[in-house]
Amino acid sequence: MRTGRSRLAAKVRQSIEEPERIGKLWEAMDRARAARTTTIEKAGLDLPVFREQVRSIKETAVQDPTIAEAFAEAVRANGGHVFFASTGPEAVRYILDLCRAEKAEFLVKSKSLTSEEIEMNQGLEAEGIRAIETDLGELLCQVAGEKPSHLVMPAIHMTSERIARMLTEVYKEPIAPEPSSILSAVRARLRPMFLAANVGVTGANIGVAETGSIVVETNEGNGRLVSSVPRIHIALIGLEKIVRRWEDAADLVRGHAISATGQRMTVYVSLISQRQAVAGDPMGREFHVIILDNGRTRMRADPIFKDALNCIRCGACMNICPTYGVTGGHVFGHIYPGPIGIPWTANVHGLEEASFAHLCVSCGLCHEICPVDIDIPFMIAKVKEQDVEAHGQPTAERFFMASEAFAKLASLAAPLANGFLERGPMRLLMEWTLGVDRRRTLPAFTHRTLRSRFRNKSGGSERAGKVAFFPDLYAEYNNPDLGLRAIEILERLGYSVMIPDVRWSGMPYVSYGQLGKASKLAAANLRVLAPLVDQGYDIVSTEPTAVYMLRKVYPKLQEGDRAAQVADHSRGFFEFIERDLSRLPLRPDRDAAGTVGFHIPCHDRALSSGVPAMRFLEWAGYRVRPVETGTCCGIAGTYGMKSGWLGYELSMAVGEKLFDQFRASDCTLISTESSRHEPDRDRPDTGLITTGLLRLPRREVSRRPDTRGRPRAALPSVAGSRGPVLRRRRGRRRGRALRCRPPAGRCQTKLGSAKRST
Repeated sequence: MRTGRSRLAAKVRQSIEEPERIGKLWEAMDRARAARTTTIEKAGLDLPVFREQVRSIKETAVQDPTIAEAFAEAVRANGGHVFFASTGPEAVRYILDLCRAEKAEFLVKSKSLTSEEIEMNQGLEAEGIRAIETDLGELLCQVAGEKPSHLVMPAIHMTSERIARMLTEVYKEPIAPEPSSILSAVRARLRPMFLAANVGVTGANIGVAETGSIVVETNEGNGRLVSSVPRIHIALIGLEKIVRRWEDAADLVRGHAISATGQRMTVYVSLISQRQAVAGDPMGREFHVIILDNGRTRMRADPIFKDALNCIRCGACMNICPTYGVTGGHVFGHIYPGPIGIPWTANVHGLEEASFAHLCVSCGLCHEICPVDIDIPFMIAKVKEQDVEAHGQPTAERFFMASEAFAKLASLAAPLANGFLERGPMRLLMEWTLGVDRRRTLPAFTHRTLRSRFRNKSGGSERAGKVAFFPDLYAEYNNPDLGLRAIEILERLGYSVMIPDVRWSGMPYVSYGQLGKASKLAAANLRVLAPLVDQGYDIVSTEPTAVYMLRKVYPKLQEGDRAAQVADHSRGFFEFIERDLSRLPLRPDRDAAGTVGFHIPCHDRALSSGVPAMRFLEWAGYRVRPVETGTCCGIAGTYGMKSGWLGYELSMAVGEKLFDQFRASDCTLISTESSRHEPDRDRPDTGLITTGLLRLPRREVSRRPDTRGRPRAALPSVAGSRGPVLRRRRGRRRGRALRCRPPAGRCQTKLGSAKRST
């Protein structure tokens, strides 16, 4: 693993140091996401219902062991030929034999990522037969000697200038870096190839068992030439792409276009069932279908990886992936790129080729955008687990998986531990020994934990209900005021609040491939939480990642009624109190004249998309505007705290787009629900402020006494999710510029040099 990760880090460095390529890649991803969103809105598509429908179609077809044979029988009935290939080399040999029988020196090819999977081009060329790519993106990759870097936009990483230079050199004539010039030059050279070829190879987006037909979707039309002009048409299809009925195929065609390119329908949808004889052709025309297994049957039997077979190859997961966005498919991929490429590569090409799994930061966004609701993050965690078992675990990952033990120890030694951890020599030592980047400061710890201050004595009634507050590490050991403020709000709304005897949520176990430890932790927490749910408690947390674990991950780690029950009753703090906002007498804790820029944490996108938190701020009088790239801020929990190109450097590259947006915004405050790390290094008067920007009237008094038995005054600020503690800068009067001191967390910002207005 050391060698594999070292090679991966070197590739990441090379990729990040090419800003022009990153900009091109990001723009294409952004356009694809925007087009998808626009099309869904214009079509009035009920996305959750559509996802469920498409998933049902795929699951039913994939798990049907008879469907491939039914499809084969129908193809044969139409006069076609069918070959079942157990492996990639078997499929290549079949194609090679057909080419030899035809005495073909070359073949033309269109739209077949499956042919890339089996490395068909290389296999044929080793035997003296050229495979000529006819689709523009694939052709450009072939000319450059590169693999496709995206499932549906294979040359997404190339600029027009590079393409023009490359084709000018190959075609020996000047070609301008304009789309029209490039297309004209390519078209002029492809036309004779289509007319001269005796063999054409295409992929197939769908196979339909009831009629023995295939569906080929393209936006260029070359697939129609490849499948109709040559005497022999070979269609290569994975067995997972076969469905039973045309009604199912129609829904998948719709899903492909919307999710892949944001179109309501792909430009060319070809339905091919058989080939008719052409007048004057004595040899006849042949149709061959190769049904490829190549590990798919094994995947179908795996309880986790069978989900990968539901993939419709739309590429949406790549368009949202934060680290793919700064590395591209040649780094974040082998043959199948992007998030879904990780489980596919591990199962089809082997674990060693799937080392790019360690580029995944476990943000979960690929699951949220997937049109088939595939739990890609959990499959990636499984691949990481296999890699760790085979090659071991880096020290930094072991350290962050021990966060709970470290937090307890540092809390016991606070405040001495804080001073020790803040020292430069200590941070340098931690980088050398533990792999924690010295530019990231660990959170400050407090000796007085949330539990020690709360003592499980709620002053609230039960008229509104009962709440079990899940603090996770931050509210427990770093910022108990956050937890106390949240509890204050809940009590004022009439909830009785208690803190259950739970451990932390354990996200690093999942992020770093220790699913066994994650499962044991989930079981321990469920043993505590499930009985509380039975007693009528709702589980509430100010940490989006904790809620994400309870609702999305624990049911995967611990199947059964307990996990499902706890998931159904777990809510984020702002989501939980949203319906009661009208009963909260809130007012701003800071000047509300400016605009609050709100960034949605990754894990909250799967829960509430930050909407309740923004409504909370608006109810209190703030003007709130989302400042978003549509993807991760870069820190990704503990990932960005690791040193090196597979940590800090990669996280900063991911976050740069968001930093640019905040620099360009008119926001005077920045807000997010998730924990934050360090305020702006260039603009110290502006840090990453939490949604704890509000206060309740001081005249109200908490009913819970303090440690000396005296009535406790209401807290001056309301609990948001995490963020910096605000303090006055020395030498300034109260009410002037405040400075942000970071107590903990996740998101280091770099926002520019202009001062914040006060």
